Amino acid sequence: MRVKAEVSQTAQGGTAQSQPAEPQSAVPQSDHAKSQHGYTNSKDEYTARLRRIEGQVRGLQRMVAEDKYCIDILTQVSAATRALQSVALGLLSDHLAHCVAQAVAEGGPAADEKVREATAAIARLVRS
Repeated sequence: MRVKAEVSQTAQGGTAQSQPAEPQSAVPQSDHAKSQHGYTNSKDEYTARLRRIEGQVRGLQRMVAEDKYCIDILTQVSAATRALQSVALGLLSDHLAHCVAQAVAEGGPAADEKVREATAAIARLVRS
């Protein structure tokens, strides 16, 4: 993912500073990207959980850099993996309860597509 820097003038002193622009996604925006998602009401909780997981991964990097015992590192990898799986299951549950349920209620080809997407997501989670 590429991030462009924009130059802006500060109000005091007029010196330029670099500010990151919005990330540009390689995935085209579809109709579902413009609507409210099932996880929207829990966004802050998901963000906090993902930040904790990010901290766990940084801790793993530190453990490797400090030549910690293999089993201790593997134990932490397992904990981070379980934490990510928990996030994934929560997102899947929210998706089924909101996006899929709404599409099924409306019916038609969109409902079939949502069910196919959910089935594929479940298959990916089971394989991981």
